[in-house]
This record gives sequence, C-alpha cells and structure tokens, in this order.
Amino acid sequence: MATNNKETIYLPLEDVESEHCALIVEKGLAQVKGIATHKVELNNRRAAITVDNSEAIGEAVKAIKDLGYGVSTIKNTFPVIGMTCASCASSAESIVKHQEGVINASVNFATGNLTVEYLPNMTDASKLQKAVQSIGYDLLIEEENKQQETLETIHAEKFQKLKTKTVWAITLSLPVVVIAMFFMDIPYANQIMWAFSTPVVLWLGRDFFINAWKQTKHRSANMDTLVALSTGIAYLFSVFNMLFADFWHQRGLHAHVYFEAAAVIVAFILLGKLLEEKAKGNTSSAIKKLMGLQPKTVIVIQTDGTEKQTAIEDVNAGDVILVKPGEKIAVDGMVTSGSSYVDESMLSGEPVPVLKKENEKVFAGTINQKGSFQFKAVKVGKETMLAHIIKMVQDAQGSKAPVQKLVDKIAGIFVPVVIGIAILAFILWFVLGGDNGIVQGLLAAVTVLVIACPCALGLATPTAIMVGVGKGAEKGILIKDAESLELAKKVDAIILDKTGTITEGRPEVTGVQWLNNDDASKDILLSIEKQSEHPLAEAVVKHLDGAAIITLTQFDSITGKGAKADHNNEAYFVGNKKLLAENNITIAEQLQKQANEWGKQSKTVIWFADSKQALSVLAISDKIKETSVEAIRQMQEMGIDLYMLTGDNEATAKAIAEQTGIKHYKAEVLPQHKADFVKELQSKGKVVAMVGDGINDSTALATADVSIAMGKGSDIAMDVAKMTIISSDLTKIPQAIKLSKQTVATIKQNLFWAFIYNLIGIPIAAGILYPINGFLLNPMIAGAAMALSSVSVVTNSLRLKWKK
Repeated sequence: MATNNKETIYLPLEDVESEHCALIVEKGLAQVKGIATHKVELNNRRAAITVDNSEAIGEAVKAIKDLGYGVSTIKNTFPVIGMTCASCASSAESIVKHQEGVINASVNFATGNLTVEYLPNMTDASKLQKAVQSIGYDLLIEEENKQQETLETIHAEKFQKLKTKTVWAITLSLPVVVIAMFFMDIPYANQIMWAFSTPVVLWLGRDFFINAWKQTKHRSANMDTLVALSTGIAYLFSVFNMLFADFWHQRGLHAHVYFEAAAVIVAFILLGKLLEEKAKGNTSSAIKKLMGLQPKTVIVIQTDGTEKQTAIEDVNAGDVILVKPGEKIAVDGMVTSGSSYVDESMLSGEPVPVLKKENEKVFAGTINQKGSFQFKAVKVGKETMLAHIIKMVQDAQGSKAPVQKLVDKIAGIFVPVVIGIAILAFILWFVLGGDNGIVQGLLAAVTVLVIACPCALGLATPTAIMVGVGKGAEKGILIKDAESLELAKKVDAIILDKTGTITEGRPEVTGVQWLNNDDASKDILLSIEKQSEHPLAEAVVKHLDGAAIITLTQFDSITGKGAKADHNNEAYFVGNKKLLAENNITIAEQLQKQANEWGKQSKTVIWFADSKQALSVLAISDKIKETSVEAIRQMQEMGIDLYMLTGDNEATAKAIAEQTGIKHYKAEVLPQHKADFVKELQSKGKVVAMVGDGINDSTALATADVSIAMGKGSDIAMDVAKMTIISSDLTKIPQAIKLSKQTVATIKQNLFWAFIYNLIGIPIAAGILYPINGFLLNPMIAGAAMALSSVSVVTNSLRLKWKK
C-alpha cells in the first residue's frame, strides 16, 4: 500500500460494542510497530490508522484479532490472465500489494491465481483489476463478486448469525427453566437440564469464552470476561453437583444444580446484543439515507451523440450526463443544455425546488423534477458535495465528546473492580453464611458478574452523539465533531458576517427613477443589459422581466464604465456617471437628487441615457435574506448577544443593522480584525459562535468556540468551520443550538441511568439486602436486567430523533 503521504487507513471492526472495547483495541494498536497514529471510532465501527510501512497494516489486523475482536476483511482468489513467466507473477503481486486497502496478496505462477485479502471499505475487486490491467495483465472477476463485497452485506450476515444463535439459545433454555421451576422431582431432571443447557453455554455461548481467553492472554478484561466467568462458574458448579451429589449429602446439604441460570444468562445476553444491534442500526440511519441518494448508474452522452448506460464508478469529470424527469443527479456538475427545477432538500433542508438553467451548478443526490437537461460532470467520486457531507457526518459521529474522557477512565477499571467485588461477596458469604455459605457465595458472585454492565456506560455518549449528528444532517446542519455539538448549548454571543450570511450576497435592483416612464426606454435598457457581461447587468435584467427585447445595432462594452449601443440611429448608454460626463450628456435635477440620496445609503448607482440626456437612474444593493430577520429575533429571544461585522462602509452597516434589529455592529472590518474581535469577546468570558461564508472569515471561524459556515459560501470556510448550514439559512442556527441542548440532555440521562443501574444493581446482586429482608437476586433476573440496561440506553438516544 502506498504510504508516502501517510494516507489514513480505515479498518472496519467487528464485535467492538462499547467504548470499553474501543479502549482495549486502542491499547493493542499502540503496541504495533510501524503505526504512526491510531484512533478507534466506535460509532463508525472502524479504527483509523496511519502507518509508516505497509506491513504494519497486516500487523494491526493481527493485533486486533488476537484481542478477540474482528476486522471485516475479504479473502478472494482471482485468476490472473496474461502471465508468461515467474517474474510476471511477482510484478502482478507487487502492484496488488501496493494498492490502498490490501492487507496481503500473493500470486502463484503455477496455478495462475492471485490470492488476496483486502479491506472492503478501502478497495474492491474492480479496483484491483484496474491495477493489474495497468501493468498489462488482467484479473477475471465475476459480476456477483462485486455485489457481495460491501461492508453492509458483511454486517447483515453477522446480524443474521446473531439472530439464529439467539433463537436457538432461547428455544433450548425454555425447557431448562420450566423443569427447574416446576418439575424438579421428575426422574433424570438434572440430566435433562444438563443436556439442554450444555449446547447453549458451550456452543452458542462459545464466543464469550474464546474472547475472554484472548483478553486474558493480553492481561485485559471486558464484557465477555464477566459473562464467561459467571456462566462458566454456574455451569461447572452444577455439573459437579450432578455428578458428585454425595459430596453435599454427607455434609447434610442438598445438592442444587443451576443449569437454568447458566443457559438463561447466555440467552438473555444474546437477546440483549441482538436488540442493541437493531437499535444501533437505527442510530446510523442518517448516513444510510445519505449514501442511498446517489444512483448506481447514469446515462452518459457519447461523443457521437449516442446514449450509454454507465456505472457510477466509471463516470469521469468532463462526461456529459443526461438527466430525465424524476431521476436523481449522480455527480456534481454544470448544466450545459435544458433546464428544470431540482429538489435539493436532502442537502440543504430547504423544501422549495430550485430552478437550474445553463451554467448553473447541480449536486449529486438531488432529485430532478419535471424537466430534462444535460450537464457536464465536474466533481465525481469522493469529490462530490454529497461525498464530503457523508465523510463529515461519519467523522463527526466517530469523534468523542469531552464527557467521554471521564467515562473512559471508569470503563478502563470497571471489569477488574467488578471481579474484585464478586470475589469479596463470595468470601463474605463463605465466612458469614453458615452451612449454605459456599453455595450462596458462588451464586452471589455469579449474579454480581452478570448484572454489571460496562456496555451501558460505554454506549451512553456515542449513541446520543450519533443520533444528534444524524438528525442535524437531515435538517441541513452538518456538524463536524462531537465537541462542537456539546459546546453549542453554551453559546451566549454570536458574530454574524454581513454579506452572504445576513444578506443574499448577490446584487438586486432596489430602486429605479425614470425621467419619463415610457416602455420603449425600458425595452432598450433591457436589450443592452441582456448583452452586457457586467455582473450588475444581470440584476437589471431580472428587474425588467416584463419588457420586450429589441434588436440593437453596434453593441460596445466599455471596460470599467459600462456599455453603448445603437437603436434606430440613436446612441444609448448604460453605465456610471463618468460615461455620461465623457459624452457630454445632461442630467435632470430630480434624477441627480435621487442618485445622491442612494449614494448616501451606499447603494451602487447606474445611469441610462440617450445621446443628449439621462433617461433613468437605478440603485443596486445586496438584499437581506427573508429568513434573517426572523432568525435574529429567535436568537435574541434565546438571550444571545448578536454582533454584525462587515467590510462594508458605515452607512450600509447601519442600514442593515436597523432593518434586522441587530444592536451591535462594526463596519469596515478587515478579515484579520474579525478574529481579534472574537478574542476580545472571549476575554470577557463569553462563549462565542462565529457565522461566516467567505475565505475572509476563515481566521475568525478558526478562533471562535463554535464556528458555523454557510453552505453556499467558499469551501475554505466550510473546511475550517465546525458546523455548516447547507442552505445558508440563519434560522438553522437556533435549531442547531436546540439540537445541542437536547443531545447533551440525552447524554446526561444516559450516563445517569447507566451509573445508577450499576451502583444499585451490584450491591443487591452481592446480597446486601439479605440481612435486612432476606432478598437474594436470582442470576436469571440479573441477566435480563443486564441485557435491558444497554438496550434502554440506545432507545433513549433514539428518542432524540423524534424531538422537535
């Protein structure tokens, strides 16, 4: 694998179910030589590593498997075509080995086969085929292979296996429970229970024992250790009592068996895992929705004009793609012909479809409405806006919230402490429990081991973050990391950039005065502006929508001043005042007065004249977004101080502040001063959010506690910012703050329940209530409680989805 620029490699993990497991994997990776950086992202079920040499990847995979966790890899054998000698085999082998995502590869010249193990999220059979083709050989790949190789299918198969195991475990445990409760006295009761519980504990529950052993070899312990110890003790104790009942009878005691406890605990824990997996699948629905937005095939227009159905992977930048009514747009590009309305709500959260004409941008994942058009692909694959959004959401869901650091510390010592408590409970019962002390002691130890639940603790924060980030994405709010989601609720000062944030960021005609209001003049003005390439001309064309277009002769663009054209042997001018002065054109007093008035409000003034006199004057300025006033009112109601910063002059800034109701503003601010202003507010003890859309805002965005970029702005602003509002609508900011409050509340509830559950459950399991009211917790009930605790945490996180 090429590692010169230290590319991040993602290893998809299996069985890493909570933060506690993630910590164990982290420790394991830390010991692998050649790994430069490593981080386990629990929610994305992957470890992100950078390596110094490609051998380290295989080592990392081995280290993870040694700890009893899995890495989803695919092993495959493909025939290599076109090899003529042994050195062909070695060159084919080395090119495959150097592909991103390949763990190991070997080509056998005798059989002509390539045996390769690779990460399905980093590469696939067709990429390997392309690599082999690039040096003159070929790989034989069957179509269905391509389909089977997704992580999705690997997860689905695992879920199916878990389901089968759970169903069997419950089916086999039922007779054991029934006999233990009601039919203890039937002949061979113990042997029947033993026969039914053995496959449950030793076959269906074997993974707990295997993984516990692997953990023990590495001097660590996790959830599996607790399950293996508890079921193992209960099972072995029961087998001993069944075979050597006399040992107790001689001591005047009855030999009880606890097969039902061992079997039911395994069944319950498998059921808990199944429910938890299902619920976790729901928490990641946001990413699945985003990924499902891109169509699998597109129609590419060939150079000879024919249409060809092409797989999305094979589309290149520069291809012309046909979009029919109702189809999804596959990649980012520019419309070349035709026009249609496109629904972009899945990216921006804005419900109203947007009109797309020639030279307008379209984005992957958006849905074409009734028209049909062709567009040229500009960004494909990982470059599209949709791919960036998916990556951002994944990174955010994989990041840790500050709260997590404390939880991690507890998770790290949790299992050893629980084992300690179990041993202590056994000793106390043994010493103080009288005749039956040893049996009660064993049961208490088993119950303690069963009820303790590190998973609930480990899932409390990540699941809430996952749902919160996903919900944001669905609403058009992209959150880059868990920390900003946690901080946003504390924001008490927001700095808004003016252009493109509060205002539309594009010029519009806001006032016109005519000398004598005749339609002929309007037609001529529209026709000249239609031909002009000046950016302000478009605003005038939009404004004069109803006028007719007439033919002009002799159109000239005069750089820096405007344009000139002839119609019916009369010359007409559109442009600034200089243009009129140079051509000795007179200006009526009322027009001049109006122009001065607009000048004071810092609007751009454009003149329209014939060869003798000025016919009209127009004012152009940047309009305030319709939603800005409402958003500003909402934020002020939340008790947040708002500040507007702009590079514009004082008059413009004052006008905008008055229209929107912003109390504090600063005009003529240079980009570097924006960041200074952020620091100034922070020094007064405020938690500052900066909202901007341009490259000029990037330093201020980087300085602020919470940075929010407008999605229609520059890429740099979006790279720096921790949150992006895709639709550039300010009302999303109060929504983001509400989402932050709800997510943090959910995290706190989850942690509270997880802690309380363990704090109350463990002492009761140890038998603390026995001296008071004779209550002893049945190990089976403990198993059910433990399974429920994780499920309840995940379910509570899912409640976030339905909150307003």
